[in-house]
Amino acid sequence: MQKYDPQIHHRRSIRLKGYDYSQAGAYFVTICVHQRECLLGEIVNGEMRLSRFGKIVRYAWLDLPKHYPHVVLDAFCIMPNHVHFVIVLIDDGRDGSSRLSKVSLPAGRDGSCKIVQTSPITKDLLTETSSPAQETHPYARHPLSEVIRAFKSFSAKRINALGKTTYSPFWQKNYYEHVIRNDRAWNAIDWYIINNPLHWQLDRDNLQNKLPPPETNDDYIQDIQSLTEKF
Repeated sequence: MQKYDPQIHHRRSIRLKGYDYSQAGAYFVTICVHQRECLLGEIVNGEMRLSRFGKIVRYAWLDLPKHYPHVVLDAFCIMPNHVHFVIVLIDDGRDGSSRLSKVSLPAGRDGSCKIVQTSPITKDLLTETSSPAQETHPYARHPLSEVIRAFKSFSAKRINALGKTTYSPFWQKNYYEHVIRNDRAWNAIDWYIINNPLHWQLDRDNLQNKLPPPETNDDYIQDIQSLTEKF
């Protein structure tokens, strides 16, 4: 196996200058394990099998809306050394509920890949009209960076609580994000996420392949374009 080289396999987090990451929107996010160690499970016959750590990460993901009412979960996939997901910040003025269905569609045998949302989220659903009653029940609205920080912190603490080995840090410091602009791009990204285990041998985060490691989120977008041809 090729060893992790921070000079080659480093990640740079690129944020859009002037963009408000607390506003309603859908975001494609990738987070990698520190030094891209394969601690979350393994790919067997094109399916992801979660390790104990991977199951903790899955729990932390599903638990997010309980802590952040304006968060809606969409496509999600745990890979051996990273996670891909689409997370939606909505603005309904009260508790983060929306008219979207929440039907789980497992794509992996142990729930490592799933789509929580099945209905397309359009602009009118991202911003609900607040009533006077809703305005009397404000809640703290956190930007994407805070939600990601919490996800990483919750999962890392539970993993380290197992006591066998302390990982400090467990996750890499930065993360990749991409603002999803339209339904066509959204569908392509969802497809890429759910089918990611099938393409592990070609994955940019797989240290054993010969592809250059990702430098920015644009590398993932290029992979999605080449695989789906839907953009």
